[in-house]
Amino acid sequence: MPVPESMVISSLTAPKPVSLPAGRALGRVLRLHDLVLLIIGTVIGSGIFLVPGLILKSVGNSLSVALSVWLAGGILSLLGALTYGELSAMHPQAGGLYVYIRDCFGPFPAFLFGWTLFFVVSTGSIATLAVAFGNYLGEFFPLAPWTLKPVSLLMIGIIATVNVLGTRRSANLQNVTTIIKVLAILAIAGILLWFGNRMHFHAMTAESTISFSSRLSGIGIAIVSVLWAYEGWQYATFAAGEVVNPRRDFPIAFLVGIFVLTGVYVLANLGYVAALGPVGVGTSNRVAATAMAGVVSPAAAKAITLVILISIFSAANSITLTAPRVYYAMANDGVFCRRLAEVHPRFGTPAFAVGATAFWASVLAASGTFEQLLTYVVFVGWIFYALAAASIFVYRKRETPDSARYRVPGYPWTPVVFIAIVAAFVMNTIVAQPVRAAVGIGVVLTGAPAYLIWRKG
Repeated sequence: MPVPESMVISSLTAPKPVSLPAGRALGRVLRLHDLVLLIIGTVIGSGIFLVPGLILKSVGNSLSVALSVWLAGGILSLLGALTYGELSAMHPQAGGLYVYIRDCFGPFPAFLFGWTLFFVVSTGSIATLAVAFGNYLGEFFPLAPWTLKPVSLLMIGIIATVNVLGTRRSANLQNVTTIIKVLAILAIAGILLWFGNRMHFHAMTAESTISFSSRLSGIGIAIVSVLWAYEGWQYATFAAGEVVNPRRDFPIAFLVGIFVLTGVYVLANLGYVAALGPVGVGTSNRVAATAMAGVVSPAAAKAITLVILISIFSAANSITLTAPRVYYAMANDGVFCRRLAEVHPRFGTPAFAVGATAFWASVLAASGTFEQLLTYVVFVGWIFYALAAASIFVYRKRETPDSARYRVPGYPWTPVVFIAIVAAFVMNTIVAQPVRAAVGIGVVLTGAPAYLIWRKG
């Protein structure tokens, strides 16, 4: 868990927000359908085309257990999304989770969240997607090894340019690419279910006999993979300052987005099993392409590659659309580079924050040293997600109840269960992989000296 602020530096006080000239606020241009497609587009990358085999294999090729794990991931995401829906409706400001953590637990843990997001999590995710984009593009066009990195950097540059030119433009691009990839996944699942062998569904449980402890260990591995597959719905809160009607739209968008994601994931898994059977899915590293090649034709596997390319591009664009708003908010608070708080006078976007995100993602993509670091740090992100969810208790204690505002259903149990499950996941990582956990937390705490420097500046 993060070190409490009082244990790190007891004399620090909250930073004073930077006083910005008039006209430097971000415009509210995003509507309900933009939010829904942003949530879905951020979450669905290349994982659903690749990881179902790993998950099924981890649980001993038991379809019923694998589907239960996918559903559990959706339920956990829903609990968090319902909580974030109230937070986003209550305080619709640019920065989302950063703002909630700052307001309720102090500027230092909020800064560490933003620091980690900038230097590893968001930029590392963009770099991962960009490198994968270059690799998959090579299946359509023969690319020399030395051209892969320029292709990755070009993708980052194109996305950054669109996001600088306007939030509305980047949202329109996000909407189109998300709709294409969702329809494509549904079409693939439908084809596989129609032409596949439905008799495979009779083998709902694993045929292999594995011990109870091995099954539990496998479920743990599967849960980690599923959490990664659902990762990203939190990013929508970062753009809360640009939503036209946040009090109404955020709760609906989170609810619709998580239900759609869960449905798409379950349907895709059923399609894969109908085509290959549980054992066939469990032994495939590229399950979507393998399933289409087996049921339709080897040429159909090329269509999967095209869908993956669109999906990767869409996910990278959604991160570039949302994450820079956190750095914009940090700069407004005076704890990050001041220029990142500037809004482009013509395009109305945090152009410097977008540019800085693209630059650092390009550095990571070009260096090729980000993947292991990202693996170490991703689990720490869930600590901040739980901390942000816990802020709902602080806000409710401080503020006068508003009957017109959306209230999270099942309060206080909805946020409590979400926080408890996330805490169990984090503690399991610390116990099972103490070295990885220590490195991840150490990387996060490298932000402490930077916080002091920027705050004194």
